[in-house]
Amino acid sequence: MFNEVYDVIVVGAGHAGSEAAAAAANMGSKTLLVTMNLQNIAQMSCNPAMGGIAKGQIVREIDALGGYSGLVSDTSAIQFKMLNKSKGPAMWSPRVQSDRMRFAEDWRLLLERTPNLDFYQDMVGGLLIEGERVVGVKTALGVDIRSKAVVLTNGTFLNGLIHIGDKNFGGGRAGEKAATGITEQLVDLGFDAGRMKTGTPPRVDGRSLDYSKMVEQPGDAQPEKFSFLDITKPLEKQRSCYMTYTSALVHDLLREGFDRSPMFNGRIKSLGPRYCPSIEDKINRFADKERHQLFVEPEGWNTVEVYVNGFSTSLPEEVQFRALRSVQGFENVKFFRPGYAIEYDYFPPTQLWHTLETKLVKGLFFAGQINGTTGYEEAASQGLMAGINASLKVQGKAPFTLQRDEAYIGVLIDDLITKGTEEPYRMFTSRAEYRTLLRQDNADLRLTPKGYALGLASEKRLRRMEEKQASSKQFVSFFKNTSVRPEDINPILESHNSAPVSQAGKLFKIFARPNLDMKAMQQLESVAAYIQDHQLDREVIEQTEIQVKYSGYIAKEKNNADKLNRLEYVKIPEDFDYAKIKSMSFEAREKLKKVRPKTVSQASRISGVSPNDISVLLVYMGR
Repeated sequence: MFNEVYDVIVVGAGHAGSEAAAAAANMGSKTLLVTMNLQNIAQMSCNPAMGGIAKGQIVREIDALGGYSGLVSDTSAIQFKMLNKSKGPAMWSPRVQSDRMRFAEDWRLLLERTPNLDFYQDMVGGLLIEGERVVGVKTALGVDIRSKAVVLTNGTFLNGLIHIGDKNFGGGRAGEKAATGITEQLVDLGFDAGRMKTGTPPRVDGRSLDYSKMVEQPGDAQPEKFSFLDITKPLEKQRSCYMTYTSALVHDLLREGFDRSPMFNGRIKSLGPRYCPSIEDKINRFADKERHQLFVEPEGWNTVEVYVNGFSTSLPEEVQFRALRSVQGFENVKFFRPGYAIEYDYFPPTQLWHTLETKLVKGLFFAGQINGTTGYEEAASQGLMAGINASLKVQGKAPFTLQRDEAYIGVLIDDLITKGTEEPYRMFTSRAEYRTLLRQDNADLRLTPKGYALGLASEKRLRRMEEKQASSKQFVSFFKNTSVRPEDINPILESHNSAPVSQAGKLFKIFARPNLDMKAMQQLESVAAYIQDHQLDREVIEQTEIQVKYSGYIAKEKNNADKLNRLEYVKIPEDFDYAKIKSMSFEAREKLKKVRPKTVSQASRISGVSPNDISVLLVYMGR
């Protein structure tokens, strides 16, 4: 091993590192995955779940491209829910509750079955740099391992510092040591670095809880799954989660420890995730609220360990314990481990190209929390893209990027590269201006051809997608070309409080009415017969309904995207001198020099660059 030169070395085996290693190896690159502990590959450090609002769309996109997160989410799931089902399909978001131990095991076994992939357990303490290019890594044991590209996916391990009350100690995760050396070397090379914070709640013994005092949260009656492949099946049995609440008493007990909280006494100076605050932060920021929801989530099929979602904290352990014992259903709770906060180093992502390669060092890629993001899904998608582009680079091929109208992954990376982030970045549907196009149901239609072209998605996957697309298109045509008589459709319309029709008309126009769904349309003999004769499955039926009912919105959004994408084709020369444009604002010149956008469209999305600045830029470029 030590005499070999790898194509790609991936440092860290969390969600980003696992996807990066799998992608690079599956694309034919000789890949090495280096991690401090091989027993903790793809560890769910925080909650035992995958997906959720916008995050579920990302997992489906990873799967459509040929990544593994969707497959592992299916094989390790203990509950499935489609969130936001009462809203439009752009908001539907799949989420699974996972068996934590099975999730990590399934990921490791998948990686071990991946050709071209080697493993090595050691801490990476530095990079091997020659000129402006990375040529490998140096481990804590003093071993030099050479490669043509390196992907850093260090998670919370870079100079990680764990806080519990007035105690703090080095660590990248509870029970694991921090990684040192890399930050210092990168800063010496000219990189900007910062600090971020995240936290986790206590884990408790489920046998000590009284679930009869909580609200049961079962999974969907007809669960779906993440992966578009048919090798995984929907769950036949599920485990319930539960919901309970904090109270004024719980808040008072927590406040007693505020003077010892690193959040409030100044020991933690870095910013945590705004949309996933600690319980003490919620009490402080929302002092008028008498209670907050707590979600009680089992960590697996057979374990009694339970995750207390909503109670993230770094308060002293005895304060955590006393307060939690005042929560309904937790009167006799026993701790497995207390909650804690962790500070770690990150590198502002404006220092990267859209490929996730660093601007300062060629062949060096960053993915995951090192870029300032939070969440398994955000990390996994970056890992996939970094692994793909590291492999393409060493193979001398053109890079692979996704536009904002092509994928949530494209939105995520574009936001990071053009806007940067000073707090842990989390994906939301509201961040995507084309979310009607970027639905969870059509991720395969959008991305599987791209995954197949890269060599990640199999031909079988592509053919399955093409069959779904063709079947849906034919079913939409059926609605456009089939007429229905008033005497056949009016009883259905009246039963759904929809105005009757006076003459025959096409099914497409009637189906587009907001209070009619596919279940209503199947009361028509012609529709029911078509579905039966063509043996249409749930995916095709759902896709057809969306294409009919939202055709106007989809066409409008596609048109808007096409207009804005014209600026994506207006390239900015790499050596363009922004300093000479005196009529542009000073802030815009400074931002453009720092980010160095490759297109005018990217330049227009940089914070501090106004439409007037873009007009001036176009004039100077002769446009």
